[in-house]
Amino acid sequence: MSMITLPPATGYISRKTHRLAVGALFFLLGLCFASWASRIPSVQQTMGISEAALGGVLLAIPLGQLVSLPLAGWLVARQGSRRVVLWGVVLYAAALLGLGWAGSLWQLLPCLVLFGVGGNLTNISVNTQAVGVERLYKHKPIMASFHGLWSLAGFVAAAVGSFMIGHAVPPGVHFIFIALFILAGLAVSAGYTVREDLGVDPDQPIFVKPDRELLGLGAIAFCALICEGAMFDWSGVYFKKVIHADKAWVGAGYTAFMSTMALGRFGADWLAHRLGPKRVIQLSGLLTATGLSIAVAWPTLPTALLGFLLVGFGTSAVVPLVYSAAGKSTHMSAGMALAAVSTIGFFGFLLGPPVIGFVAGATSLRVSFALIAVMGLCVSAVASRVRV
Repeated sequence: MSMITLPPATGYISRKTHRLAVGALFFLLGLCFASWASRIPSVQQTMGISEAALGGVLLAIPLGQLVSLPLAGWLVARQGSRRVVLWGVVLYAAALLGLGWAGSLWQLLPCLVLFGVGGNLTNISVNTQAVGVERLYKHKPIMASFHGLWSLAGFVAAAVGSFMIGHAVPPGVHFIFIALFILAGLAVSAGYTVREDLGVDPDQPIFVKPDRELLGLGAIAFCALICEGAMFDWSGVYFKKVIHADKAWVGAGYTAFMSTMALGRFGADWLAHRLGPKRVIQLSGLLTATGLSIAVAWPTLPTALLGFLLVGFGTSAVVPLVYSAAGKSTHMSAGMALAAVSTIGFFGFLLGPPVIGFVAGATSLRVSFALIAVMGLCVSAVASRVRV
């Protein structure tokens, strides 16, 4: 990796140019992930994978993310986020191509693992880049807007995926266009990324124990990502089995949640600048709990839509603000701190959906969502005890 030569960043580069370049990377990464998500049904049908088997197959992505979590922080600390994000995006795009052209389950599985590895390498490195850009803006928070671009890319990818499916374009051909677009965007943006991270250390050990402050931030991320994971995986099921929505409205809850989560991220920086990150996180937890409580207490289509809209706003700001705070750690490098907090939060994202399933099996889906509302309250409670 030390042999790679990055495009030179010659002359003065304004902070706005840095922001545009890093924002473009967030958009490209969101496009890559959501492009795969838009074609999962196509791949499932082509390979004849059952519903039950598909759930097991898709676990290969979080497996790749999990094994690369400590590696990502270590690489960023040793090599710098600029170098790691370049290789990470290339790996991510190459893995996407592999997913599109895999001809069997045994070809698909290693590509899914690599897709998870590439996704995690880019997640840690691009967020470290975002911390570097935010540092140029002094006391003005801008992290949430980067995550908003990632969410916006999801809508673009869904629209492109629908077009490709409607015109019977195979996933492999679809992903060639996406990969070429990503690599072209990377070529344009790479020379304008932040050149130096805080705390780059060539002797950085691969495992560093996080301090109390980072553990607290990780706990906030854990609770918030339990809520996010539950909404991603169970929104449609809730509208189908609890709300008893018509077929055309089953996906409305998920759409409402995603829309306000994306929208909220573009306004979260402005709010954090005026109220402070701690207060915004506390309010976000309360908003998440309120939205879920409305959907549980009054399970009708209008009230559930209102509740899911509130949950989207509630979850939008928490993870970006937590990542921003972690990147300013004085205990370890920005990359290692982000990796530590991301690791703790990642387990929440993994645990949320199966916990809902287990609780729903033992009681009901409404009780499961009430439990997720409690996680929203935990976000507020932990934030009140942690320095953000």
